[in-house]
Amino acid sequence: MAHEPLYRTALARTYRPRGFSELIGQDHIAPTLKAAIESGRVGHAYLFCGPRGVGKTTTARILAMALNCPDRSDGEPCGTCPSCERIWSGGASLDVVEIDAASHRGVEDARDLRRRAAYAPTSEERYKIYILDEAHMLTRDAWNALLKILEEPPPRVIFAFATTEPQKIERGAAPVMSRCQRFDFRRVSVQDIASRMETVLDAEGIPAEPGALRAIARRAEGGVRDALSSLDQVLSFRGDAVELVDVRRMLGLVDEDRYLAFFEIAANGDRAGVFAFVQALLDDGHDPAEFLRGLGDALRTLLVLRLDPAAEAVELLPESRERFLAAAGALVPADLLRMLAALSEFEASGMLHRSSQPRIQLEVLLLRLVRMESTVELEELLAALGAPAGEPAPRRRAPEQARRPREKRPSPPAPADRSPPPTPPQPPAAEAEEAPAPAPAPAPEPVAEGRTGSAPASRVRDAWAGAVAEVTGLGGMSGLALHGTEVDGLVDDEVRLRVQAGLREELEKLFKDESRSGPLRANLAERLGLPTVKFTIVDHNGGRMTAGEAARSRVERLMDGNPQLREAVKELDLTLKE
Repeated sequence: MAHEPLYRTALARTYRPRGFSELIGQDHIAPTLKAAIESGRVGHAYLFCGPRGVGKTTTARILAMALNCPDRSDGEPCGTCPSCERIWSGGASLDVVEIDAASHRGVEDARDLRRRAAYAPTSEERYKIYILDEAHMLTRDAWNALLKILEEPPPRVIFAFATTEPQKIERGAAPVMSRCQRFDFRRVSVQDIASRMETVLDAEGIPAEPGALRAIARRAEGGVRDALSSLDQVLSFRGDAVELVDVRRMLGLVDEDRYLAFFEIAANGDRAGVFAFVQALLDDGHDPAEFLRGLGDALRTLLVLRLDPAAEAVELLPESRERFLAAAGALVPADLLRMLAALSEFEASGMLHRSSQPRIQLEVLLLRLVRMESTVELEELLAALGAPAGEPAPRRRAPEQARRPREKRPSPPAPADRSPPPTPPQPPAAEAEEAPAPAPAPAPEPVAEGRTGSAPASRVRDAWAGAVAEVTGLGGMSGLALHGTEVDGLVDDEVRLRVQAGLREELEKLFKDESRSGPLRANLAERLGLPTVKFTIVDHNGGRMTAGEAARSRVERLMDGNPQLREAVKELDLTLKE
């Protein structure tokens, strides 16, 4: 009894493109290379850059096929002649050599390649092509060994370097970049990948659900090879059809219902529900990292739909689109943006992969996302408090005072030897009805000489800002240091300052030079009502102020001018964001 072979060629190899016209999603590259071949203006070195699985090495092979194909037409190889067959299959060819730079990365390997490249092709009509995959793995010495032959290559010798990290080549071997024609390959769209898989399955005679192919395409993140490899995996589980339920099971994908359930928890502010949600997620065998990967896509989809319900930038089936539209309507764009930013920051930190307790890390992150409703826009808060944004709000009583009536205290008895003050005369009724013109605001009380204590922080900050703005002749690094300084407070005649990173030395040098800092000192003293002032730089974290501390300082100054805002932040447990 005959048995089917246990091994078959992978789909990614079977359906590998044989010509420039078959490349997927690289329309900016294929016509350029075809035109160069047809016109005889082929470069001697090419650098193909881009993410994995988008066709870099395949393009190098097609280039080699086209240059050595006796039956090429309009720059396209025939794909069927013996020369094309050998190159396409990666078989032995004297004129086309593929090298894995990850395992041949040393200087001796480069010298050997340089010696071999000096030999001419097998015939005058052919080209000798060297394809180096993972070229960024070559050492600096290896690149230096190749540099001379790249500057003056032998006739009919072409190099094609493929890399996913061109920045490493630029850092380690910058002169090489100017010797190569660079082509940047793009990630392939979900639609193009799904169409390619549909073509492959039609050739194989296998039906598929559109939703299943889209799920595989999204998981591939722009790589056609990764998509076909995942499709192979699904077909090994069930070879007669491709269905969405099988795709999710085989690839560990989280279904849309799970994300919609979390968005409902977030919209309701149900923090307790996060723990039950994570428990169910893990009980069903889902990987937290895979859930977070899909959560980012789902949040982006909600934000796009919330901003433009008719947007075509989201790829959803019609029934799924309606459900995501309903979920997007329950959340405001600002909250969605903050949730997406928090998720991106968490993923960039790598905390989930480094932690020995990924469950707790996931729960903490989701609790943060659900708690986003306690973060409000400053303009909305000031409007709700009745104060225009950017203007100080009127002072009101503290919340405790607002809730409790103030107790009446007995007035102290009047001294026996002093008569009560006379009652001031009342103006006539007609005059009383006219509103008097508002009196000018009293000047700030000066700080008396020798007085112990401190002036209000907001007043000192305003005085400092005014003095720095008025004093001229302090440009360059001195001006930069002054504008990068934060006022920490005033005690007696000593103004305490904190300076941002790298500017402390410049500020100290300025204060020691009395001829340069004297006008600033005099201006500030006049504004504070003091005979003189001294400057002291607070030793804070070695004289450095972090970005977070600077941000908190700016928020503090904002609340100094809005006492009502400060009370609201404290009472409602809000978080002010810049």
